[in-house]
Amino acid sequence: MNVTLTVNGKPYTRDVEPRTLLVHFLREDLGLTGTHVGCDTSQCGACTVHLNGDAVKSCTVLAVQAGGLEVTTIEGLGTVADLHPLQAGFWEKHGLQCGFCTPGMIMSAAELLRHDPDPSEATIRHHLEGNYCRCTGYHNIVLAVQHAAAAMRERESGQAADD
Repeated sequence: MNVTLTVNGKPYTRDVEPRTLLVHFLREDLGLTGTHVGCDTSQCGACTVHLNGDAVKSCTVLAVQAGGLEVTTIEGLGTVADLHPLQAGFWEKHGLQCGFCTPGMIMSAAELLRHDPDPSEATIRHHLEGNYCRCTGYHNIVLAVQHAAAAMRERESGQAADD
């Protein structure tokens, strides 16, 4: 079955099996391995991507269901030369250990910060409940999200002052 979708700003058309999960399409067909396969049961959140701006677990979406939609993966959030504030926050605040959950955590947190630029610790923890980390205990992940939120607010206020 033919599917056309936009991933990280680039259009792709591929022939896929109708039962192909979006996570497998991203990793195997497009080579975007930042989206991780953790459980295939939607429990861990390692496969979280944005679908038309909303965080979704890509192991619960068929590639054909994403046809015509915009997908953003961790690779589309920032670059090595220009990290997204969340990526920088995870680095600065040691919000990762093994790194397996990190892309999903960052994608979920990005959705949160889009809707709430100054979330409380409780709000961050609640929003990330669908993402499991087996290494960190979440404390530094929360600090990383708070750090990123502050950086994003500062950047936004600096841009507003420049306008």
